[in-house]
Amino acid sequence: MTELTYPHVGFTRTGHLPSGYHHLRYRTRIGTGEEVLRRAGEAILTFRMHRAIGTRITADADRAATGVLLTVGIGPLRAPCEVVWTVEESDRIGFAYGTRPGHPATGEEAFLAERDEQDRVWFTVTAFSRPAGTFMRLAGPFAVGFQHAYARLCGWAVRRLGTVGR
Repeated sequence: MTELTYPHVGFTRTGHLPSGYHHLRYRTRIGTGEEVLRRAGEAILTFRMHRAIGTRITADADRAATGVLLTVGIGPLRAPCEVVWTVEESDRIGFAYGTRPGHPATGEEAFLAERDEQDRVWFTVTAFSRPAGTFMRLAGPFAVGFQHAYARLCGWAVRRLGTVGR
């Protein structure tokens, strides 16, 4: 790991989010079956989901892997991050990134496609964050609202990317 700005690395993987942060849990159904899971997982791991909603991603690899450094750009904002965990299992595919110095927030955000026992495929965003500086503190509820809207947009994109060709 490099210079992450928080001590709770990997907590989004367990779902036991640390206190003292704003928590985000978003879940939406994106389809049914192994093919939807595979396509959605690939869109998540290759950052296509992010790019499909207009997010600029600059990464030192084409695919999420632990240690990959990336910058997430939305409008004029640039947010340095690092991939802190990935998962590629038969029923779960995704990754999480954590914040690095220069990010307007501090915390972690995970993006995951999961298939349940009824063969339904779900997209989940799990995050914990708090302001890293004055800008985010002043943004207050607008920043929280933006994070929720961003999760919903990612859900829309991964649903579309996961069901292409069906």
